[in-house]
Amino acid sequence: MNIWQTPHTLALIDLAIEEDLGRGDVTSQATIAPDVLAVADLVCRQDLIVCGMAIAQTAFARVAPDVTFEPLATDAEQARRARRLARVSGPARSVLAAERTALNFLQRMSAVATLTSRFVAAAKGGSAKIVDTRKTTPGYRALEKYAVVCGGGRNHRFDLGSGILIKDNHVAAVGSVAKAVTFARAAAPHLLKVEVEVDTLEQFEEALAAGADVVLLDNFLSPQISEAVAIRNMRSPHVLLEVSGGITLERIPELALLGVDLISVGALTHSAMSVDIGLDFVE
Repeated sequence: MNIWQTPHTLALIDLAIEEDLGRGDVTSQATIAPDVLAVADLVCRQDLIVCGMAIAQTAFARVAPDVTFEPLATDAEQARRARRLARVSGPARSVLAAERTALNFLQRMSAVATLTSRFVAAAKGGSAKIVDTRKTTPGYRALEKYAVVCGGGRNHRFDLGSGILIKDNHVAAVGSVAKAVTFARAAAPHLLKVEVEVDTLEQFEEALAAGADVVLLDNFLSPQISEAVAIRNMRSPHVLLEVSGGITLERIPELALLGVDLISVGALTHSAMSVDIGLDFVE
């Protein structure tokens, strides 16, 4: 099933429609006759990576089945300023009733894809992959993680049930990194990897000794990361290394060259500013 056809996504779209159109469009009803027809284009007002075309089309279909939506771009495509993304045609009232809901989804998802593409481009010199986190807009996780993939990034855990990631509070509750990894290893299904977050090189070595499959270096400085990579390569070359914590776009080129496997970036979703896409009447 496609992401835009899931019950959750359809319910999210319907919630957004109710939020915007629950009491009707009094302006259009007051100024535009029911029989007035319109043709309008969805247009980029900046360079961006397209994401959410099917969501926008679904929003129009659920608000206004009498409107025809013609996609002119595809998700994951790079679009330049002034590029037409879609053409809609039908009763002017219906076009305007669906406009904001459709644009809100398209602008948000394209923003995440666009920001992700910048991080991915910055990491091109190394082997590290850019991955997202669970720091997503409530209710929008599936859409935002899909947008990360459209931008060239990769998905980390989708939810708490999709992977074992021992964080600092788990370690604090248990008493040590070694204990937490040992407990997780004993309880984990054989196909599930065990990842643990560490704050120091001492904890890192403890994690390797305990048999972690993936180690997340949290808020490490570059010299510490390089030392951890050297230790991993010598002792446990099969272990994946992830870095996270305060990751900025400016740091990516350097981090990507240090030998880590993953760079997780919460900013991909929690700090993406909506891109500028408009709807312009052409007839």
